[in-house]
Amino acid sequence: MNTGTAAELVGTPTDTITGRGADLLVESLVRAGVRELFGLPGDTGVVLYDALHRRAGDIRHVLARDERHAAYMADAYARVTGRAGVVEVSSGGGVTYVVGGLGEALAAGVPLLVITSDIHTGSRGGGALTEIDQPALFAAVTKRTFVVTDAAEIPGAVEDALRAATSGRPGPVAVIVPEDVLDEKATAELSPPRDRLAAPAVRRPAADVSPAVRALESARRPALLVGGGAHFSRCYAGIAALADRLGAGVATTIHGKGAIADDSPWALGVAGNNGGSALANEYLAASDVVLVVGSRANATDTDSFTAPPRSATVIAVDVDPSRVLRNYPDALPLAGDAATVLDQILTDLSIVDTGATRRDDIAARRARTTPETPAVAPPGTLPVGEVIAALADVIADADPIVVVDPGAPTPAVADGWPVREAGRRIVVPRGHGPMGYAIPAAVGAAVARPGRPVLALTADGSFAMSCGELETIARLGLPVIAVQLTNHSLGWIKMLQHLYQDRRYFGVDPGPIDAVAVARACGLSAARPESVADLRERVRTALRENTALYLDVEVPHMIDAVPQVPAWHRALSGDRTRPVY
Repeated sequence: MNTGTAAELVGTPTDTITGRGADLLVESLVRAGVRELFGLPGDTGVVLYDALHRRAGDIRHVLARDERHAAYMADAYARVTGRAGVVEVSSGGGVTYVVGGLGEALAAGVPLLVITSDIHTGSRGGGALTEIDQPALFAAVTKRTFVVTDAAEIPGAVEDALRAATSGRPGPVAVIVPEDVLDEKATAELSPPRDRLAAPAVRRPAADVSPAVRALESARRPALLVGGGAHFSRCYAGIAALADRLGAGVATTIHGKGAIADDSPWALGVAGNNGGSALANEYLAASDVVLVVGSRANATDTDSFTAPPRSATVIAVDVDPSRVLRNYPDALPLAGDAATVLDQILTDLSIVDTGATRRDDIAARRARTTPETPAVAPPGTLPVGEVIAALADVIADADPIVVVDPGAPTPAVADGWPVREAGRRIVVPRGHGPMGYAIPAAVGAAVARPGRPVLALTADGSFAMSCGELETIARLGLPVIAVQLTNHSLGWIKMLQHLYQDRRYFGVDPGPIDAVAVARACGLSAARPESVADLRERVRTALRENTALYLDVEVPHMIDAVPQVPAWHRALSGDRTRPVY
């Protein structure tokens, strides 16, 4: 094996460069615009970390405590910036752990570049420590996998991988480099520096929007259902303009929350079966033409395909409309970038004269929609709705990024967090809904937007899976305010057992963990608020001092205070049909 040092890396920005494979890899990342790298070292990546050490001024390495968490950090970084997040792990346990983070990114359409080191090529098939078939492992959780067998191929592999991650429907892409290739000295041609983390500038139009436009023009009640793809396309202006021209109500999926401001006369709220509002679901259910923008429109997003119903005319605007076609087989596909396609529709659309009729109809429906009367919180607990309202009231002026875990936090934020202006300020992992996402994702969000407050909403089950990253928050001095909603169980699953399994609770009641003590042990200020007023004051202080804070809030169990999950309310009214996922 030929070796070289980073000091031997020679060349100019557009010339041939000679150095170790690891040095060529780091140089390729720097030239591609990578400034933050999330990861965790391992045996096979030691040479790569040596190369990173020598370029510490060019790439900030964010040390995670777990490879899955590193992927979540990169995932949130990508969602907040709209650019690919980059994560690095080593063979064996590193790659098996990171898979758990990549599944969410693939399902949610989040661009990630995953750099993995592998065992020495001469050790393959010999049962070497950490040996695993990485391409096979990654097959189900990445768009593509590149295996590098020659150090000179590294720059091209990085460029190709970033292009694949950000083109079409975004997603994670892996580049696998064996440790001997990282150590191998080679000569390679590197492209000039250029930002390759953002989606290509080409805004792909749809082939023909006229059939969709004619359907929208003749609609009795048109509506839009907007998903997370709208955030990567940043098509907020097109959504607002089309709603105005058509007089169309606009609902969002959980991923799409934020695509339209709440004060828009066309805003219906979140649709579906997790935090979905009665206004959004009922409006979509009665709409005859629904334009689905950047969403797979799965069962959760559409309340088991009732909002909209499959009898409606569905138009699918997506870089990959086949996703919608799997759920709505008769949908009219418009393949292309959402912002570009919406502009095409607006250009071709005749003036639709609705007067004030549709606007008044939505206003009247909104006025008739009354929230569920909250159950009285048991002594010693704070109502979830009041906690969310208090947090929004105190922190909203600081324009925070809100990162949310599955379970109790998701429907509470979907239904109750205000959207003051269009944009992605709320990050919810609903590709797979992985527990333990919010705390590490808050690290990625805070690194992406330095100095901006980040609110992480978690729960006691998720806390147990991710609390090691509280040390990361403390070590990096990130202004993350984390609020844990504690109901002393795996509440979501226990609620399913309560409603659909005749209250046969099994495997859902782990023992308690003192989250405040753990957070303090990790170096954070932490407390257990006993009132909403106490919560408010502690958050105000953290914001004023720009410091991290961990709050453990006792809340009622979902059994006692049912969140805004439409199927659960139907079950309590007698319809025990379990929702389809």
